[in-house]
Amino acid sequence: MRRHVAVVESENRMHKDAVHDPPLRGRVAVVTGAARGIGAALARRLSGAGMHVALLGREARSLQDAAASLPNSTLCIEADVTDQDALDRAAAQVAGRLGDAAVVVANAGVAAGGPFRQTDADLWRRVIDVNLIGAANTARAFLPQLSRTRGYYLQIASTAAFGSAPMMSAYCASKAGAESFARALRGEVEPDAVAVGIAYVHWTGTDMISGMDEHPVLRALRANQPWFARRVHSPDQVAQWLTAGIVHRALHIYAPPWLRWCQPLRPLFPTVVTRVARRELRRMNADELAVDLGVMGAGGRADWDAYTTETQRSHPPQ
Repeated sequence: MRRHVAVVESENRMHKDAVHDPPLRGRVAVVTGAARGIGAALARRLSGAGMHVALLGREARSLQDAAASLPNSTLCIEADVTDQDALDRAAAQVAGRLGDAAVVVANAGVAAGGPFRQTDADLWRRVIDVNLIGAANTARAFLPQLSRTRGYYLQIASTAAFGSAPMMSAYCASKAGAESFARALRGEVEPDAVAVGIAYVHWTGTDMISGMDEHPVLRALRANQPWFARRVHSPDQVAQWLTAGIVHRALHIYAPPWLRWCQPLRPLFPTVVTRVARRELRRMNADELAVDLGVMGAGGRADWDAYTTETQRSHPPQ
């Protein structure tokens, strides 16, 4: 384990290995949430490393755009990770068209901001369903293939699991749950020679955080972090770190690498986050506290729009 983590921290060497290491070449990878952001960037990196990539997501056109420039054979599948039957069908398509998956990345995720009491209950549950239940559904659908290939399952978590931020209750709860799920799964599938990794991702320049400055708590938390922790990394840079971890079947991947030193300090983070958030919330008036920021990012809005449309079709007003 220590060897895996150490390798992930050498950025230049990681990039070289990720591109040229034979273990990935010719094998099959599945990436959920691949229409944009980290998912699309990771699909590019894995394809560049010689893998055949299946891109799963909610936006068919965006998936096709993301796949258009990939150098190796790809497969685009529009699927909702909260729908187990859809993921089971996707797994059958991947096996039939590309072969059994050797790498599966549970990346699909959405976020919603706002006070818990003012957040729509369906929206709050949707964040949990996509980020946590969707991860479990993904694992359930592809574990038979990973068992045959002795493959690698990567759960994309977040530093949101380190210290829960007020006004982001669903997202923080879901990411903490996804981390715990992956830890539990790791022990179960180890006898089948399947490795389970957890990726801790910090500030990344995706559309999910494009409105971060409008979120008072996130803005305050970032402002109170050290200068190096405030840096926003590009999706491609994060995908480079992730790809290097995948090459080495790392148990933990830190994006950026300095996050590994935060693990021993995790018991302190909830107190620090609560103190900063409390100070910021006290500065806000009742109207500001009542604001529901709703779904964050274009990908989250696309998922929410599709979900609400499907719900209305299946439960039309009487």
